[in-house]
Amino acid sequence: MADHYEVLGVSRDASQDEIKKAYRRLARELHPDVNPGTDASERFKEVTHAYDVLSDPRQREQYDHGGGQGAFGGQGFGGFGDIFETFFGAGQQTRGPKSRRERGQDALIRVEVGLDEVIFGTHRDLELDTAVLCETCNGSCCQPGTAPVTCDICHGTGSIQRTVRSLLGNVMTSSPCGTCRGYGTVITTPCVTCQGQGRVRARRTVPVDIPAGVDTGLRLQMPGSGEAGPAGGPNGDLYLEIKVKTHDVFSRNGDDLLCTLEVAMTDAILGTTANLPGLDGDVALEIKPGTQSGEVLTVKDRGVTRLRGGGRGDLRVGVQVLTPTKLSGKERKLVEELAAMHKTKAPELSHFQQGLFARLRDRFLS
Repeated sequence: MADHYEVLGVSRDASQDEIKKAYRRLARELHPDVNPGTDASERFKEVTHAYDVLSDPRQREQYDHGGGQGAFGGQGFGGFGDIFETFFGAGQQTRGPKSRRERGQDALIRVEVGLDEVIFGTHRDLELDTAVLCETCNGSCCQPGTAPVTCDICHGTGSIQRTVRSLLGNVMTSSPCGTCRGYGTVITTPCVTCQGQGRVRARRTVPVDIPAGVDTGLRLQMPGSGEAGPAGGPNGDLYLEIKVKTHDVFSRNGDDLLCTLEVAMTDAILGTTANLPGLDGDVALEIKPGTQSGEVLTVKDRGVTRLRGGGRGDLRVGVQVLTPTKLSGKERKLVEELAAMHKTKAPELSHFQQGLFARLRDRFLS
């Protein structure tokens, strides 16, 4: 079998571009439509086979390692690479030319939202650097007024047939056309704006409505908002990964909001009404007389809107009674008088009690 490099008339260190130019020159000279002779037809098959091998980096490497000879010392048989291609599908013919149009890639971005925005949902206008449809060619990849032309080598089939000699005899196989790369057409005048890709990189604004009730780690899918596909192919999808920022006062447990209210000892004894700033407006909270540290007061329907289903969670307020640490003489006397009037039992041991925050946690989650 003739050396593939000699068939194409190139050196063994020739670049892929040099190999492609040599093949196209010989293919135009030897193609059956141009040169109907029998010798030219056989020569065309030989040239095509040589190009198929040398234009594929993997096959070229295998061929180079084999010294450019057949698998059996140049006895006229195809190499093991050709045999394996024949039996395992590497050279099988595809059904028609492949399409230039492909689906665009999906995109993932992370969006931070505040806890107050989670209650009712929010809107974002996201700025994305991504692939968009080329406005010059509208995805055709060609200069305006032009179109792809049928490949004159494969005649639009996208593949080249060749005969491979193997242990089982001659086998007809096909491989992607090297001239059109399997598309069946050639773009002779590519769009100068997108360089024949049908899309360009650009910044675009994507409006997003983030629903109420989202939580950290949740992913929202926006079909068709990802990158534009090559040659006018459909857009991929855009995924938003949500992160809810930590709040200084409020925390979250499911759809409930949690916080702690510090209450003076006198207010806990006598009771009072507190007007507290909530995430969505003020909250009136009644502190009943005799309220103890660790009690949890619940305000219905002032939590987070449920992501699936109607209604809202609750606002749960844990009470912490503050005991004064420094008293004036007059204040101490008043407390002593109160203690004398209020008969309390002496301090005594009881079962171990958890700390305030542990008790609040247990009550919050109960």
